[in-house]
Amino acid sequence: MEFKDYYRILGVPRSASQDDIKKAYRRLARKYHPDVSSQSDAETRFKEINEAHEVLGDPERRSAYDRLGANWRAGQEFRPPPGWAGRGGGAPGGGGQGFDGFSDFFDSLFGGRAGGRRRGAGFQMRGADRTGVAEITLDQALQGTEVTVNGGSGGSRRVRIPPGAHTGTRLRVRGQGEPGAGAGTPGDLLLEIRVRPDQRYRLEGRDLHRDLPITPWEAALGATIDAPTPQGMVRLRIPPGTQSGKVMRLKGRGLPGKTPGDLYLRLMIEVPSAEEAGQWYEEMAKTSGFRPRARLRP
Repeated sequence: MEFKDYYRILGVPRSASQDDIKKAYRRLARKYHPDVSSQSDAETRFKEINEAHEVLGDPERRSAYDRLGANWRAGQEFRPPPGWAGRGGGAPGGGGQGFDGFSDFFDSLFGGRAGGRRRGAGFQMRGADRTGVAEITLDQALQGTEVTVNGGSGGSRRVRIPPGAHTGTRLRVRGQGEPGAGAGTPGDLLLEIRVRPDQRYRLEGRDLHRDLPITPWEAALGATIDAPTPQGMVRLRIPPGTQSGKVMRLKGRGLPGKTPGDLYLRLMIEVPSAEEAGQWYEEMAKTSGFRPRARLRP
């Protein structure tokens, strides 16, 4: 009986993680599945790949297999050591290809069962996950919305996007990935949210930013004005002596969520045109001794 190097069959090192083993198995199973592969040895390779995954994909069986040591090489004559305790239950298979298509090597180590499930139940492989993008408006991000996504098997489904979803948010949509092989279940859809640019607000995470124009006298004397927020107008107090570019934070006025975002209003002094306030500018020029501080130094 020949020793089988399951790591070599899956093309992974002995230090591979369980996730690496799963990925390698899925890739090879899709490549050599007899229903899709045109290679002459596809059926044989497919059986080897399944057998290798039955061992390495199960931590207990993998641990038992690893106890055999790394000194064995594929093709070497092999007999389980006396008192071998790595069997997975069930009676060992007979000659030929072993139990339900598995090799004598597998049967000698683990008996005729794999995880308590007979192999005659048929091939099953979960479908791969896939990614998708859903573009929404800022208003939809604030209020929540629904979008239609297409599944890997061609069907469609309405998906609810909750309020507060922002660019970079990912939603897992169960069963909308690639179809499974055999009786395997379909994978999932990882839906990434992107919020379209908005003319009013700039979105950074859950926070919103907006420029808010104020008059020179509101900035100089202070005032209480109506300020727009996504939730409606609010009264905002402008302190006397406000300079253009000052940012005021309205806590909790950004996107909703467990920790709501904030709204940042940048106050921008808007100067009236000469046609609108020419006489007023002339009076100011005559009577005011004000000079910008930056112009007082050479």
